[in-house]
Amino acid sequence: MGAGGRSNPSDLDVKKSDIDRIKRAPTSKPPFTLADIKKAIPPHCFERSLIRSFSYLVADLTAVSIFYYLATTYIPQLPHPLPYLAWPVYWYVQGCVFMGIWLIGHECGHHAFSDHVWLEDCIGFVLHSCLLTPYFSWKISHRRHHANTGSLDHDEVYVPKTRSKLGSSAFYLDNPIGRTLTLIVKLSLGWYIYLSINAAGRPYDKFASHYDPRSPIFSDNERILILMSDIGLIGFSTLLYKLATIHGFATVFCAYGGALMVMNAFLVIITYLHHTHASLPHYDDSEWNWMKGAFATVDRDYGVLNKVFHNITDTHVLHHLFSYIPHYHAMEATKAIRPIVGEFYQKDSTPFYLALWRESKNCLFIEPDESDEKNKGIYWFRSQY
Repeated sequence: MGAGGRSNPSDLDVKKSDIDRIKRAPTSKPPFTLADIKKAIPPHCFERSLIRSFSYLVADLTAVSIFYYLATTYIPQLPHPLPYLAWPVYWYVQGCVFMGIWLIGHECGHHAFSDHVWLEDCIGFVLHSCLLTPYFSWKISHRRHHANTGSLDHDEVYVPKTRSKLGSSAFYLDNPIGRTLTLIVKLSLGWYIYLSINAAGRPYDKFASHYDPRSPIFSDNERILILMSDIGLIGFSTLLYKLATIHGFATVFCAYGGALMVMNAFLVIITYLHHTHASLPHYDDSEWNWMKGAFATVDRDYGVLNKVFHNITDTHVLHHLFSYIPHYHAMEATKAIRPIVGEFYQKDSTPFYLALWRESKNCLFIEPDESDEKNKGIYWFRSQY
């Protein structure tokens, strides 16, 4: 149904012809339990294979190496002005593979890579540090996001605001030019703005940052881990700086920086679109519970990139129910739960670039339904039109 409305077991894909008919996700108590959902999933889907997990990591690292070699060897030899066209192509392709590697680090943070947490943390720390992400900081806040998804009071990221709390600048920018400029900033700097000042995150009583061990995001016993994350970032940044002083900053940007920017853009797009859709509710404390929150997300279709991104894009509902299921079992598990969860499962097959523009227009702020006196704690996305 609709461009992100409900789907049922006999309607696995959203039709583009229904794009304007949004059917809201159910907010009632599900007629099933988490145990019922788990029973529907084949037991082997919960098994982690270290060899299989490593095979995906090795494949991604091999692809990165091949693309790097081809780009740095042959693009500089192209006649002018072809390098100006070839480098962006390389950045896009390499950035997508970077995103896949980042997601393997993300799986390490969810205990979905192996049975050994210490090994997962070592691998995740190295991978994320090399992609300029504070591994432990992100792991901790992301874990809290999974524990409070859809909660207006306790969720950690992409917490929408009501119209009255939204700054006036958001309304001034609610036009094609303003939305374009806003998206450019979000896709280029949004990831680091979030990490630095917790933009679009849960409001805290004092300054919150993923880089600050004293940040209110973290508890006292977690602060040493935040410091370790910072040391990892400083160490790799120092390496990049030394390489730049030897080979030139332009060379380092061409080989690494451009691809990293593409990865950061996809990271923002993926997380934004999973939790922003006109069919999805948000809840205050009077209505929220974990199960409702877990279903307040939507699977998206990125075409061939679904595989490059290790299916985090099209199995995200399952990911919020059982985040420790390895990505290579996620599709099978998703198909298994759909007959059980029925209309509680949300999927939108709109191309992500069209969905990004549509959601930035249609999901400006949230408000409860004025006509629904019984469910004042349930909020829905609105636009000002």
